[in-house]
Amino acid sequence: MKFGTKAIHAGVEPDPTTGAIMTPIYQTSTYVQKSPGDHKGYEYSRTHNPTRTQLQNALAALENGKHGLCFASGMAAIDAVIKMLAPGDEVISTNDLYGGSYRIFTKIFQNYGIKFHFTNMADLSKVEALVNENTKMIWVETPTNPLLNIIDIKGCAAIAKKHNLILVADNTFATPYLQTPLDLGADIVMHSLTKYMGGHSDVVMGALIVKDDALAERLAFIQNACGGTPGPQDCFLVLRGLKTLHLRMERHCQNGRKIAEYLKNHPKIEKVFWPGFEDHNNHSVAKEQMNDFGGMISFVLKGDKVEDATRVLEKLKFFALAESLGGVESLCGHPATMTHASIPREERMKAGLSDSLIRLSVGVEDAEDLIADLEQAIG
Repeated sequence: MKFGTKAIHAGVEPDPTTGAIMTPIYQTSTYVQKSPGDHKGYEYSRTHNPTRTQLQNALAALENGKHGLCFASGMAAIDAVIKMLAPGDEVISTNDLYGGSYRIFTKIFQNYGIKFHFTNMADLSKVEALVNENTKMIWVETPTNPLLNIIDIKGCAAIAKKHNLILVADNTFATPYLQTPLDLGADIVMHSLTKYMGGHSDVVMGALIVKDDALAERLAFIQNACGGTPGPQDCFLVLRGLKTLHLRMERHCQNGRKIAEYLKNHPKIEKVFWPGFEDHNNHSVAKEQMNDFGGMISFVLKGDKVEDATRVLEKLKFFALAESLGGVESLCGHPATMTHASIPREERMKAGLSDSLIRLSVGVEDAEDLIADLEQAIG
């Protein structure tokens, strides 16, 4: 199946009871058993739920994986991954990553004796230089949030394989429409389904997708034992969102290109971060591992003043000032005070995330209206 067909059909089946083409919302906590242990594959909805099962199967199919596991949020999915580690273990992570990921690594798991190294992954020799006998995992986010840096997943996979490490790829910004990290050698793909996969700003959920049976078994044990699972209504909403993923992503990419080019030529803008530009960091890698360049864009105004950025954000109309991204509506944000506020300023500046950086999640509206909105706000 090609991607569009897969988005609509793969992993899901009509309801066996009624033939309903849409997966029903199995709003139940428990399931009747014929005798102790004799059941129809479902015992308790923390462990398994038919609506969640269909979503997990659909996600596995879209990422060219074998097993999907859904969680109550992207953070709950990350939590499950790190819980595979033990005190003394070490993780190498990109230094330009979502603030919530940085926070759970440093404020939660570091307290339990897990050590995290944050590095710029544009140069993979820096990644390999950090590997030691305690290293167990490499954490990659590409494109990164919010500087849209591109990390070579194949290159990281080669390092991981050489040193027997688990490679995790946060694929939230790209989605499987743009890249499939498991095909590039990653062991685990992580998603905040809240974003593009759900696509309608109406659900919070996370997911992990893997190929390896043993890895899936370890993660499923944690998923059930720790209980950070989503409800059936939310699973239904993401299943619905997936059916238009290819259409939405195509438009996000088209609009993203038009707006990135408009911003690049604006006299009041110092720098635009978008992987489609030939002078973008690791553009050649993006061209090779991605099918297109997405609808996420960040930019810095000339003078790099926070008050100028604030003025622009307050004046935007179609770009709503809000947390999150990846919905059909365009959003704008100020990472330094919003999504990345949990990262210390010195760490942010080291990674290149300035105080005045504005992040755009370009929606699926008419690009001309979005450009007119930016024009009136930037002036």
